[in-house]
Amino acid sequence: MNISRIVIRHLSTMYKDSATNLASLKPIEIKTWLDSFDTVLTDCDGVIWVENEPLPLATAVINKFIENGKKLFFVTNNSTKTRSEFVAKAVELGFNVDVDNIISTAYLAAQYLKAKNFNKKVYVIGTTGITKELEAVGIRHIGIGADNLQGTLTEAVRNFNPDPDVGAVIVGFDEHFSFVKMMKAASYLNDPEVIFIGTNTDERFPRPDRVIPGTGSIVNAVTTCAERTPTVMGKPNKYICDILEQQYMINPERTLMIGDRCNTDVLLGKNCGFQTLLVETGIHNAIDVEKFSRSDDSEIKRMIPDIYCSKLGDLLDHL
Repeated sequence: MNISRIVIRHLSTMYKDSATNLASLKPIEIKTWLDSFDTVLTDCDGVIWVENEPLPLATAVINKFIENGKKLFFVTNNSTKTRSEFVAKAVELGFNVDVDNIISTAYLAAQYLKAKNFNKKVYVIGTTGITKELEAVGIRHIGIGADNLQGTLTEAVRNFNPDPDVGAVIVGFDEHFSFVKMMKAASYLNDPEVIFIGTNTDERFPRPDRVIPGTGSIVNAVTTCAERTPTVMGKPNKYICDILEQQYMINPERTLMIGDRCNTDVLLGKNCGFQTLLVETGIHNAIDVEKFSRSDDSEIKRMIPDIYCSKLGDLLDHL
């Protein structure tokens, strides 16, 4: 048997209900683990950068993966940018990537509709990150921008004239989300033939002294009002894996998913049959993983990564 399979099987058996601390492994074990995958998927914010600052040594690790011949993809639930805009940011921060290295939820939503030969309009709760990706595949759209209550609620309801050509609703992150937008989205979705897409279900982004609502909060609001369940593009849903297998021919068994959120990044890995690595520079850390390991809920245990480390930069000396 291949030595890499022996090590991976040993780790998965020994740590079935817990995660392995990278620091506890011997150099030969780390090397064997690194050789066991050909494709690297990584989340962005909280893993390789925070806002507009790269995390320590993350740029060097990503570039080294590429230099070593690994297929590499940034897999992000962020729907506010197009793939080209993500590339521009990444290159400015020193990452040697291009548009084929980016998988975003805005791109996935556009590809999903394109695959269905969609030829109607999309009502979008979101930003130009979504609409530009729709335009790139020739799909028309309406809805973005501020749309607040003008006058009374009765007037807003009476004055709303649904566009009969709308055949889909996409809900992503929208700082202009409002009662009026929720009403319009739910009204379109009252037609069961109208496609309902959510970019992702990230609930919130906690900061030391405040909480920023995530896309999931908006998607859930529309879901409640529409009494319909969306098809969700982003992590942890398997549609990402389907696209990667179909368009880039990845092998799930030889793919590593790196992330900072167990309920999106790690769970995506488990849903797709990837290996998983949690870095403690974002949402979840070893304390959270320990809590998951003590749970009797099998779904919570699925959020336990195979391996964790303090930061992505910890891998550099082994590459």
